[in-house]
Amino acid sequence: MPFDLDELRRLYAGAGGGDMHDPHLREVAGLNFKDGDKRQWPFANPSTLLGAPYMPGGLNYELLRGLDVALIGVPMDLGVTNRPGARYGPRALRAVDRIGPYEHALRIAPMNMLRVADLGDVPMNSRYDLAGCHADIEAAYRMIARTRAVPLSVGGDHSITGSIMKGLAERSGPMGMVQIDAHCDTGGMCEGSRFHHSAPFREAVLAGVLDPRRCVQIGIRGGAAYLWEFSHASGMTVIHAEEVQQRGIDWVIAKAREVVGDGPTYVSFDVDALDPAFAPGTGTPEVGGLSTREAIAILRGLAGIDIIGGDVVEVAPEYDPGTITAQAGAQMLFQLLCLVALRT
Repeated sequence: MPFDLDELRRLYAGAGGGDMHDPHLREVAGLNFKDGDKRQWPFANPSTLLGAPYMPGGLNYELLRGLDVALIGVPMDLGVTNRPGARYGPRALRAVDRIGPYEHALRIAPMNMLRVADLGDVPMNSRYDLAGCHADIEAAYRMIARTRAVPLSVGGDHSITGSIMKGLAERSGPMGMVQIDAHCDTGGMCEGSRFHHSAPFREAVLAGVLDPRRCVQIGIRGGAAYLWEFSHASGMTVIHAEEVQQRGIDWVIAKAREVVGDGPTYVSFDVDALDPAFAPGTGTPEVGGLSTREAIAILRGLAGIDIIGGDVVEVAPEYDPGTITAQAGAQMLFQLLCLVALRT
């Protein structure tokens, strides 16, 4: 296109920040600007997940009934095997600003397509009782399953996902899973507990709420790989981190979509899937992981799957210089929201 300064001046001199000529961009800008050039300040007002409206009253059935997506914190890390601190993950992600509103590759602004709210955190009766916390989590998501809202949750350690699945299975039945993680988390009982964060997906399969034939685990690596026999024995598809590099992102996306098919699918993102260069603030970091760009590409590639819920877990801000892990976690939460907006 030839450069025409007079035409550019005619179109844009004196235009407001929300004044666009492209119809698609004009529609998005019109929903996010007010009075021509004013947008919400990202540094003002109480912090919420993805800047969504906060609904006081907690996990209330009547509130949930009016939502498409419920953003929920699950601040529990009693199941960690190494460094604690993921209980502060929801607070850390709420403090992140400027995520969205537009996803340029998918060309959507999901907050403008869905009724979304931050409902606060799952109430749990005792900070000292791991099994009791899991019972509380399962009960909360069982209530959510009686509504149409899709829950997107922030942990907390990865043990929370097994109990979330048990609750949601009341609505969906056995579900498939895309798990992006350094660890398969299909270990057995350890030191008297079956609720630790290395075991949720064995527990979910044995409970009949997770179909292992429709599970794909992406980014697996590290010295604990000898613990994941159950993944292979049950028929899960395991894609190691080195395979992501060798085979490429397009192959990973195609394999994931092939495995989960068109049935109900849960998407779980553990930030330790990312290399510690991108996410040091986590309890069990593993070198040799995914980049944030690779992870975002994989999530974008899942557009159209029947996502019934998702989570971002294991952000431990105590070990997170410069909040880079929280930034990455919040971006992955936004990508999950985009998947809900685009589900078929």
